[in-house]
Amino acid sequence: MTTTTALVVTRHGGPEVLEVQEREVPAPGPGEALVEVAAGGVNFIDAYQREGIYPTDPPYVQGFEAAGTVRAVGEGAAVAVGDRVAWSMTIGLHAGTVLADSEKLLPVPDGVELETAAAATLQGMTAHALVTDVHRVEEGTVALVHAAAGGVGQLLTQMIVNRGGHVIATAGSAAKLEIARSRGALETIDYSEVEDLSGAVREAADRLGAAKGVHVAYDGVGKATFDESLASLRPRGTMVLFGGASGQVPPFDLQRLNAGGSLYVTRPSLAHFIADREELMVRGRELFEEVDSGRLDIAIGGRYPFAEAAEAYRALEGRATTGKLLLIP
Repeated sequence: MTTTTALVVTRHGGPEVLEVQEREVPAPGPGEALVEVAAGGVNFIDAYQREGIYPTDPPYVQGFEAAGTVRAVGEGAAVAVGDRVAWSMTIGLHAGTVLADSEKLLPVPDGVELETAAAATLQGMTAHALVTDVHRVEEGTVALVHAAAGGVGQLLTQMIVNRGGHVIATAGSAAKLEIARSRGALETIDYSEVEDLSGAVREAADRLGAAKGVHVAYDGVGKATFDESLASLRPRGTMVLFGGASGQVPPFDLQRLNAGGSLYVTRPSLAHFIADREELMVRGRELFEEVDSGRLDIAIGGRYPFAEAAEAYRALEGRATTGKLLLIP
């Protein structure tokens, strides 16, 4: 048995409860692999668990996304020593060495750096699921993307544009809107400067040929934008609530969906879109093909050692970031 440096949630609370500790890592058993981690991704799901919004039982090693190199394998493992891999939606990945279920590991193409893979896996597969299975983006789809300069927002914008759709992007500053435009957004709105956000979105949609509102609203902000997102939809439009950066959306009257034009609302989680290995492999392969080909650019907004992890999460939760933040063991 070996030891490794790990980022531990000592109790429920804010970023201050994070602590760097030494943890034991057992040798891989059947179907398992020991992975030396190059980088881990910083994600809101880490914060939701740390705060107790998603049930957890501290103390535990945090982290839902990482990439690295396989250093040892057990009998019947799906990977080999030396393979470059990435994985997500498995807790405990923010450590220098991680014992992994080899069935959950995605192969990383030679042309993709491990840090890039760590930055792309969870948010990239989330964005991929959102534009393919949650609401299929097609030629001419007009989509609203909130927080478009963030990690998921930049990926969503690029994927929508790559599939022939048109993006109306929102963000909280001119600098962030410029990032959204660089990713292909045709219309941008600074939601800190408009009183009627849904009205501004509808005007933008009309300029893009969608006079009745957007086909789909991708909303990872949550409480602060949910009502405006619903009001931006065309009849039979789809509201995709995939996060709650501003807080969780309270219960609401379903009759509002009828009044808005037979609207759809969904609250997806990536876990349900990579539920079996075949779907995981297909989604991961298509994601990394887009990255490797240059059709999908992964923006890394900052790299932090484990000792500065609290600073990384304060930046993320304060919505002061653009691109993806990484933790380096």
